[in-house]
Amino acid sequence: MTKKNTKRILRIVLIVASIASLFFVPWLLVKAWILPLPDTIQEQADEAINHGFDGMLVYVHQTGKTPQYFASGWHNRESKIPATPHALFKIASISKLYDAVAVTKLVSNGRLSLDKTIADYLPELKGRIENAEKISLRLMIQHQSGMPNFTDAPNFWAAPTQSYEESLALILDKPANFEPGESYEYCNTNYLLINKIMDDALGYGNFQYIQEEILTPLNLNNTYGSLSEVDMKNVMSGYHVGYPHDLKADEHGMLATAEDVGIFLKALNDGSLFKQGEQEIYASIYEYEHSGWVPGYQSFAEYHKDIDAVVVAFYSTTDPKLYNWNLSEIINNRIAKILKRQGS
Repeated sequence: MTKKNTKRILRIVLIVASIASLFFVPWLLVKAWILPLPDTIQEQADEAINHGFDGMLVYVHQTGKTPQYFASGWHNRESKIPATPHALFKIASISKLYDAVAVTKLVSNGRLSLDKTIADYLPELKGRIENAEKISLRLMIQHQSGMPNFTDAPNFWAAPTQSYEESLALILDKPANFEPGESYEYCNTNYLLINKIMDDALGYGNFQYIQEEILTPLNLNNTYGSLSEVDMKNVMSGYHVGYPHDLKADEHGMLATAEDVGIFLKALNDGSLFKQGEQEIYASIYEYEHSGWVPGYQSFAEYHKDIDAVVVAFYSTTDPKLYNWNLSEIINNRIAKILKRQGS
């Protein structure tokens, strides 16, 4: 076989493989990706609703410009209440940014040490969590502990745990996934234990500390630790494909408006959130943007350094195969492109 024929056959194989791969990619994602880019973020949010999301909220703040607020779809689908940009939303794992800042401040003032281990802080877990004497607070923050993830337990999201003890029980005496510090694996167990460690060091719930050290200085009056603290009519409804009911009443930790998350994220990235010496600690342990997922709620807090802009996007529909997650990321990228085009 000649080199020319070999190349021709390889080209045909690649074309066939590319065509075949399209059958495994939902056409909705392809459509969302190839549609002409709208002129405005509002049009893009409206397009997201046409793609199947029940509601979407967007907050944008570019340095030197007035903050922008966008909403599309429903605040509550059953009651036909339109989405409002100032609704409360379950921010899920975006809360890890707040936790990491709180740990930073506690390390800075000497109340915690990044080098102390689970065995040091929670000695009752020695022998119950593999490598407890090797897993430092630093490794937990950075998702390098190797502990099993309690939210990966079978059918977890069908009946989520309601307490620290219930959540911890799902991973006790289970083998580690890897040796501490030798790999990375996103793991909610890390932050379950970090929150417990902070509570013990403080002698009270760490969300009170977050309020005192983060929320109050930034005048964030629309960020809360749980559903028990809020007026439920202000919480945006969330929906999961294949499940007929509103998921708003399910407890999943912190809630906030898109604006509050955006203000926090901007302060995190520009350093105004930190006291002397704290920013260096934070930069050594965690990231400056985050996303979150719980049934019915997808949240994204992103900072675009090239245009000095914070973008917070909330989507009130999830699905079992996470196609909506991929769709959200496509829409987020398009929003960033719109912003860049508007500034050019």
